[in-house]
Amino acid sequence: MAEGSSIGVGSGCEEKGPEGSSADSVLSSTTISRVKLLDTMVDTFLQKLVAAGSYQRFTDCYKRFYHLQPEMTQRIYDKFITQLQTSIREEISEIKAEGNLEAVLNALDAIVEEGNDRKEPAWRPSGIPEKDLCSAMAPYLLQQRDALRRCVQKQEAENRQLADAVLAGRRQVEEVQLQVQARQQAWQVSKSMASTFPWSSLSETSQLQPEGPALA
Repeated sequence: MAEGSSIGVGSGCEEKGPEGSSADSVLSSTTISRVKLLDTMVDTFLQKLVAAGSYQRFTDCYKRFYHLQPEMTQRIYDKFITQLQTSIREEISEIKAEGNLEAVLNALDAIVEEGNDRKEPAWRPSGIPEKDLCSAMAPYLLQQRDALRRCVQKQEAENRQLADAVLAGRRQVEEVQLQVQARQQAWQVSKSMASTFPWSSLSETSQLQPEGPALA
């Protein structure tokens, strides 16, 4: 048992270099989505795991049983590897479902694609909280200030229009009041003259009557 474990550890150290290079080659591909990349990494991990726990190393750990039942040892090894791969895949599927990793990774891909279309550099924290807060909040606050200014200017223009309409209405009311007062004064003058000189009104009335033919 100790011999088999020591061989497995040593081989794992020796195979670390190729595994890292293969992971780098997979990560260097920008056309693969992160969901597919995760599946590829899981498959690569299982392949490396099966290679690290080869049948030869398995039999080295159970030499006596292997010499007694070689076929049974082969079947046990195959079943062990199959169940190990199945359990690992199920565990990773549960992790993906619990964390909603597919939706999160797809959203991350979309964010990266949008970032590639931007020409200006992306925001990065400077390490000074006050400066980072100002740089992050200043554009938003300036935008809100401009929006409020536009609302105020629009409201002031509407208020000026309403004030002009009110002034125009007041002028019309004043003109109507003046006309009413003038007519009232003229009526009062005519009424006072009629009460003072009643014959003037009678003469005016006679003058207004039409002249008929003289009776014989």
